[in-house]
Amino acid sequence: MSAFLTPAPGLARLSLNTATVRAGLLETVEACARAGVPWIAPWRQQFADVPVRQAANAIRAAGLRVSSLCRGGFFPAEDERERLRRIDDNLRALDEAAALGAEVLVLVCGGVVGRDLVGSRQMVEDGIAALLEPAEARGVRLGIEPLHPMFAADRSVVVTLGQANDIVERLRSPWVGVVVDVYHVWWDPRVEDEVRRAGDSVLGFHVNDWIVPLPDVLNGRGMMGDGVIDLRRLRRAVDAVGYRGPIEVEIFNESVRAMGLTRALELIVARYRETVIEPGEAVA
Repeated sequence: MSAFLTPAPGLARLSLNTATVRAGLLETVEACARAGVPWIAPWRQQFADVPVRQAANAIRAAGLRVSSLCRGGFFPAEDERERLRRIDDNLRALDEAAALGAEVLVLVCGGVVGRDLVGSRQMVEDGIAALLEPAEARGVRLGIEPLHPMFAADRSVVVTLGQANDIVERLRSPWVGVVVDVYHVWWDPRVEDEVRRAGDSVLGFHVNDWIVPLPDVLNGRGMMGDGVIDLRRLRRAVDAVGYRGPIEVEIFNESVRAMGLTRALELIVARYRETVIEPGEAVA
């Protein structure tokens, strides 16, 4: 097994979420290692091409670490049978996260069912509660990622960091926390208050940008520096509550993917240094 990769200057916390690029998992691992990017965040769909044990071995051999696994969740469903099936899928996701050595399984909680927003949110909370003991048994924490309200219908009825914090507080478990993705929370006038409220339950921090005009709801995230988000301000907020974990670049944008893996990674590294880390940190 390889020792951990020595990151390029300033990149000790940088993680590439693999949905950002259009490339195979093994190719992406190799590219990150060449670029001195020490963390990677795979998506579960990639295990159809590369079995999870093979992926874990390749990541470790390259000296990389896994910041998180995307994704679990999607708890609301029309009937009990389907809800149980989704819990089973989340259990498989926990197994995969444990095999990779990921400390966090990111939860995209799921959209509204039957026009019942209140009931759908309860299904989310019940689903997460059912995973707490299995998560503890596997040593993987559950990261609730609130999504922008425009995704409430189909992707997540948890649309503010405050709602995610409410769930964490009610469940009272160290095995659940929140993931702060700037694309989804930057607009919220209470975001910094809610980061402080989350405290040590912040389990992840994702960066990208909100570009104007927004080219697409799902695949419209911008490269850092191309939009309106004050990334350093939000990074300081999560740092202030003691978060020292990886900073994931997660961009869903076809123009970024069309650049090709090498060019996209070069631009990500440059923009990360320009917009996310503090002056002087780039040479540390």
